[in-house]
Amino acid sequence: MKIVGCDFHPSFQQIAILDTTTGEIEQRRLGHSDGGAELFYGELKRPALIGMEAVGNSLWFEQLMGRLGHELWIGDAAQIRASYVRRQKTDRRDAGHILRLLVEQRFPRIWIPSSEQRDVRQLLLHRHKLIQMRTRVKTELQHLALNQGMQKKRHLWSVRGRADFNNLSLARWAGQRREDLVAVLSLVQSQVEKLDRAVEEVAAADHQAQLLMTQPGVGPITALAFVVTIGDVGRFKRGKQVASYLGLIPAERSSGDKRRLGSISKQGNMFLRTMLVEAAQSACRYDEQFRREYQHRCHQKPKGVAKVAAARKLAVRLYWMLRTQTPYRPAVHNGGSSSHSVAS
Repeated sequence: MKIVGCDFHPSFQQIAILDTTTGEIEQRRLGHSDGGAELFYGELKRPALIGMEAVGNSLWFEQLMGRLGHELWIGDAAQIRASYVRRQKTDRRDAGHILRLLVEQRFPRIWIPSSEQRDVRQLLLHRHKLIQMRTRVKTELQHLALNQGMQKKRHLWSVRGRADFNNLSLARWAGQRREDLVAVLSLVQSQVEKLDRAVEEVAAADHQAQLLMTQPGVGPITALAFVVTIGDVGRFKRGKQVASYLGLIPAERSSGDKRRLGSISKQGNMFLRTMLVEAAQSACRYDEQFRREYQHRCHQKPKGVAKVAAARKLAVRLYWMLRTQTPYRPAVHNGGSSSHSVAS
């Protein structure tokens, strides 16, 4: 059997190969554009175990390994780097280090989503990027309006506000800018609406997403993002592990009797974290328990801290809803006490 440690780069990869039969180790450099990598792995005796760090733009390589029948393990890049004690860093050393972790069974393998989950991620990410683009365009149009003394804020996007804005007398290039930005806004808005319908269709066909949408404040976007990001909830034994996975726990630098906590670590999926913060604010409007806890925190902490705490609570609750396959039920109050059918 062959074990391969792969230091992957966009245009090439440096590999260290171990033949477990003879104990021989070989180093090679494989190009991507010239087909060298595909040729090598095609001729490699199946099945081989290949390990590499989690990097971007490597989907084609993962799919190639699947077609060729090799077993590909993807590891946590931060943990791999932390286990490398030498200060010298070269591609050959990195490939050899990954190979050593594989052989010593210390390779920090991570969970990889399925192709269907990845495709849904692309849908959600594409919509999110278009929303950001729409926000930037609206901001530019607001600046144009403010420079002409028109301060309508959100009412600028009403029918009357748009008509008043279009009737403004502007200089030649300012008018051209307004015309182009309005056209871009119209195009982006039509694409967002199309993607919104697609998200609703996918969520309607997903039992897990439908379960999460029973929680007030959680819509199809947040529900789908949570399902395809968390994947198999059995990977997590406790809700705290989910919060840590999403970067919703505080960074910590403690030693001895001193404990220092900072802001949240943000070591997780930024898109889902953003969706959870937004959904938590909606949950505070429609869920009485969320609202009480949020208002209580706002009296003691800044609102930003209270929002993040609500997002963490929502993430833990959604995790337990999936773990127990239990839909949301409102809190039942009896003599000042409350109980939930879902652990939160």
